Amino acid sequence: MPLIRIDLLEGKSDEYKKAIADGVHKALVEGAGAPADDRFQVITEHPAGGIIYDPNYLGIKRNADIVMVQITLSAGRKLAQKKLLFKRMAEILQQNPGLRPENLVINLVEVAWENWSFGNGEAQYAA
Repeated sequence: MPLIRIDLLEGKSDEYKKAIADGVHKALVEGAGAPADDRFQVITEHPAGGIIYDPNYLGIKRNADIVMVQITLSAGRKLAQKKLLFKRMAEILQQNPGLRPENLVINLVEVAWENWSFGNGEAQYAA
């Protein structure tokens, strides 16, 4: 059910981008209980100046290696699950590809279950 958008500055290798995508998915499965085969991701690279961010917001030191992850998912996760998701994603991405946790920005967008169609013009989750 999650739809993932990953934004980063251009110039990273295909291996780096794959590690980011794989790590985000692993964190979703482990931290938020997403099914392992439920994987829909879009990676967008931006030119220099194409991502604008405050390098010190909330006292967190960010640099040009910033990665923004927006996850659209069905509503219903508890706060503890969301916190675990954020923590696991930072841990996994720090291990591979070496992303500093300070450079990971995550945003969850919760939608009602009936707002999904996974093909065939059907609302598979609608009651």
